[in-house]
Amino acid sequence: MLASAIIAAAFAITGAISSPVLPRGTPTDVQILQYALTLEHLENAFYSGALAKYDHRAFVKSGLPEFARKRFVQVSEHEKAHVEFLTAALGPQATKPCEYTFPYHDPTSFAALSMVLEGVGTSAYLGATQFITNKQYLLAAGAVLTTEARHAAWVASAVNKGTPWSGPLDTPLDLKQVYSLAAGFITKCPSTNPDLGLTPFPALTTSKHYAPGHEIALKYDNVGSNDFLVLFTGLSTIFLPIKDGKAPLPPRLTGTVYAVISNNGQSATDDNTIAGPTILLFPDNE
Repeated sequence: MLASAIIAAAFAITGAISSPVLPRGTPTDVQILQYALTLEHLENAFYSGALAKYDHRAFVKSGLPEFARKRFVQVSEHEKAHVEFLTAALGPQATKPCEYTFPYHDPTSFAALSMVLEGVGTSAYLGATQFITNKQYLLAAGAVLTTEARHAAWVASAVNKGTPWSGPLDTPLDLKQVYSLAAGFITKCPSTNPDLGLTPFPALTTSKHYAPGHEIALKYDNVGSNDFLVLFTGLSTIFLPIKDGKAPLPPRLTGTVYAVISNNGQSATDDNTIAGPTILLFPDNE
C-alpha cells in the first residue's frame, strides 16, 4: 500500500501548468535565491498544511511510526527557517508565497509525496550550485542542500521503509526541470512576484507499471520520428530510442530516476527537451 502511494506521488508531480520563465544565459545569484525561495515557499506550505490537517492519532492510524509526526514537525520548522533565511537575504526582492494544491488525502499519501518533494529539493539545490558566484551564497545553499538531503533520506527510510538513497551520487536538475515539476502544485502567484524567467516544459506521463529491463510506455505531445527517452541517475545520462511510444529501460535502475523526452540522442538540454521531467521510482526490494 505504501509503495503504491509513493508511486502515485511521483505521478502526481509530473503534471505542469502554465505559470510564471531565467532569461537565456547564466542566472544571477539573486535569481538563484528567488528560485530557491519559490521552492521553499512551496515546501513550507506543504508541511504546514498537512500538519494542521492531521494530528498524531491520524498518523498512527495510517500505519506510520509513532515518532513520524513529531519529526515532520521538525522538518516543517526547517522549511519555515529556510523561507525566513532566504527572505532576509533577498530583502525587497524576495518572492512571496503562491497558492498551492497538493494531492495527498491521508498521512500515508502525505509521507509519500514528502519523499518525492524532498528528493526534488535536493536535486534542485545541487543543480543550482554551479551557477552561484558569491561564496557566502554558495555556502548557504550548501547548508540547505545537506539538510534537504537528510530530510529525503529520513522520509524514505525511517517513515516509508525504503532505501534512503538512489546510489553513490545524487542527481542534479537544472532550474527549468525543477520548476516544471513544482509548477504542477502552483495554482496562482502574486502579480508582484519577480519574473523567474521560467516556464514549465510540456508534461510527460508514463505507464503506471514499469520495471528495469522492460519497456515503458510514454505519452507526450509533439511526438517526433527520432525522439529519445533520457534518464538522469546520479551524474549519468542515459539515452533510449523511442519506438511506437515505448522505450526499453536498462536492466539496472534503482531509487529515483528523472526522465525527459529529447529529440537529441547525445546531449539533453533545455533547448532540445520536448517534455518532462517525470519521476520514475525503482524500489530496492532486496
